[in-house]
Amino acid sequence: MGTHADPARGLHHASAQGRREYAKDGAMQVGEKDGPCGSLTVDVGNTTTSLGLFAPDAARDAEPVGTFEVTTPERLTADEARLLVERALEVLGRDANAPAAATGRVGAILSCVVPSLTEPWTRGLAAACGARPLVVGPGLKTGIRMDYHDPSEVGPDRIADAVSARETLGCPAIAVDLGTTVNMEVVDARGAFAGGVIAPGLALGVRALAGAAARLPQIELKVPTRVIGKSTREAMLSGVVLGEAIRIDGLVRGIERELGCEAPVVMCGDGAQVIAGLLQHPATVDPTLTLRGLHLLYLMNARQQKTGPRATKTRR
Repeated sequence: MGTHADPARGLHHASAQGRREYAKDGAMQVGEKDGPCGSLTVDVGNTTTSLGLFAPDAARDAEPVGTFEVTTPERLTADEARLLVERALEVLGRDANAPAAATGRVGAILSCVVPSLTEPWTRGLAAACGARPLVVGPGLKTGIRMDYHDPSEVGPDRIADAVSARETLGCPAIAVDLGTTVNMEVVDARGAFAGGVIAPGLALGVRALAGAAARLPQIELKVPTRVIGKSTREAMLSGVVLGEAIRIDGLVRGIERELGCEAPVVMCGDGAQVIAGLLQHPATVDPTLTLRGLHLLYLMNARQQKTGPRATKTRR
């Protein structure tokens, strides 16, 4: 997947063929005349916000026709979110040869782990797309049994990863999402969300070391050439990068022991390709895992989506 940068805006997008259906003239099919020209999935993380555009007739296992990334800001207005969505649809629609998508006639679903940004993103998406988006959270149908003490505590990105991992790998399955935190989601042999693991992410670990210890510097993350560091920077890289791979391996072993069986592992997020190569367990790297999970949730709930100022009421 090729990635391109827009230096003026700090935005990144990637176009992908995926599994798209095209009309005879090469343009992405838009389906019903007044229907949506696809669906937009938005994953607002603590560090990065990712958007994915799916064709209107995309299958459950379809890849997005394109993706778009921007750094997550500390604050955001609804108008700023609207402008970002409109810009993303313009770029993605052009790359996918689907100019109709730039009109904003797309359905949308939002996953946001930053509570203060949920409302501006919801309003911005509603303004840009012409309909209030689906928001992953209590009341949205997920299609997965939550074997968790308090399901409302589970982050929307974790739900999307679990749903996507089950769809891709079957049951059981383990999804590892590398970001500000390292999230491991477990789907058991029955297909239920069994729980998971949350740990500090790679970059967070580096910042914590440098912030808490006066003599430790900030370092650029890369794979060390040896375990025994011959300098402070090498020692930190060994502890953070190799230590992360060893931690994930150990946690996977513990999860499999509690499940009573082996489980395939899928990884996504920053540095997933690098860390996967350091694991003893085989792991599939899937950059669009979360976005496809959101698309699955959209397909489950889209028929109940309504325009207007009130959120859709659905049953779990």
